[in-house]
Amino acid sequence: MTDKVAAKALLRAERLAVRNQLPTSERIEKSLTIAETGLTTLEIEPGMVVSGFFPIRSEVDIRPLMADLKSRGAVLCLPVILDKTTIVFRELHADRPLVPLGFGTFGPGADCAELDPSLMLVPLAAFDRTGHRIGYGGGYYDRAIDRLHRKGLHPRLIGIAFDCQEVASVPAEPHDMRLHGILTESGLRRLNS
Repeated sequence: MTDKVAAKALLRAERLAVRNQLPTSERIEKSLTIAETGLTTLEIEPGMVVSGFFPIRSEVDIRPLMADLKSRGAVLCLPVILDKTTIVFRELHADRPLVPLGFGTFGPGADCAELDPSLMLVPLAAFDRTGHRIGYGGGYYDRAIDRLHRKGLHPRLIGIAFDCQEVASVPAEPHDMRLHGILTESGLRRLNS
C-alpha cells in the first residue's frame, strides 16, 4: 500500500466516522438545505442528463434535489455497479421498479437505458478546498469519468457532502478526477478545475 493510499484510507475512516455521528435529524435538515441550495445554484437545461445517487448509510439525501431537477426538465440517472471495476449510469423512471444492486443499494434495472451524464452529483467520503475527493475506495467514479473523457465528454462534477467531511488536503493520485464544485449545507463552492 502506498503512502497516499494509506493516508486516504485514514482520512476516509475519520471523516465517515464524523459523518456517522451526525444525528439523523441534523442530517435530514442539512440534506434539505443542500437540496434547496442546489436547486438555486445548479444550472441545468431541459433534457440535460444528471446523475445522482440514493443515499446509503449516513450520506447526504439528495432525492429532494433530484426530484426538483426532474421537475425542471432534467433526465435523471443513477450509478449501477456492473462488476468490481465498472459503474454505468441508468435512466431513472418513476414507473419502473428499482432492483437491488448490492451494498444495500437499489437502482434502475437492466431494462433502463444507459446514459452519459452532463452533470454528475458525486457522493464522497472526504474533500478538500481544491476539489480533490476521497471516495469509498473502489475507484468507480474516477474510472467512469475517465471513460466519459475518452468519449470526448466532459461532465460537470459536483461533489455532495456535509461540511464536516472537509479535510485540509487530500493526497491526490494521478488518476483522481477533480471536482468542479462542492455542494454542502454552506452552499455551492465553485472551483477552477
